[in-house]
Amino acid sequence: MELDEMKTLWTDMSQQLEAQKVLTDKMIVQMTQQRYTSKLQAISIPEIIGAVLCFATVLFITSNFSKLDTWYLQLSGGLTALACLILPILSLRSLQQLRNIQISKATYKEAIVSYLKSKHRFMKLQRITYYLSFFLILVILPVMGKLLSGVDIITEDKDWIWIAPAAVPLFYFFAKWVYEKYQSTTTAAEAILRSLEEE
Repeated sequence: MELDEMKTLWTDMSQQLEAQKVLTDKMIVQMTQQRYTSKLQAISIPEIIGAVLCFATVLFITSNFSKLDTWYLQLSGGLTALACLILPILSLRSLQQLRNIQISKATYKEAIVSYLKSKHRFMKLQRITYYLSFFLILVILPVMGKLLSGVDIITEDKDWIWIAPAAVPLFYFFAKWVYEKYQSTTTAAEAILRSLEEE
């Protein structure tokens, strides 16, 4: 075999190996994107269910608003409806920003920076929602008492007073559990992105 033939063969093999490496890298990025997206699905499903429940609550309150016959029930109903409308929209929007990170359309560093910004925004919103929810429990109880049973629990039924103190600790443990799950899921999603650095 002559030297020119060997050079040509070597060049062809190098090109084939390079093409195979590009294809392999592309497949790794696609698989990583798929793993990343499916990991965030663990957050998406409960957030969507929660948003649907919040929107149903808004619809229920607004369609029965005329039954709220005192200023404090109307104020509570308005605040509840507003919170149940705004918070899920902000949360779903923030989650969508997390999900929209396209690994293949950015460099590794850009993807990580974009992810960290989106994660910080999402988790900050979750903390804000967590604290606002304690206030929302206290605001929603009189509204639901009036709309579901026709009783103004603030003035007419003192037996309902124990529900708020009982609801707060139960909600605390549930909300803490959900927050920790979200934290571990977003950390796992970040680990999936960071695994590209090792490839």
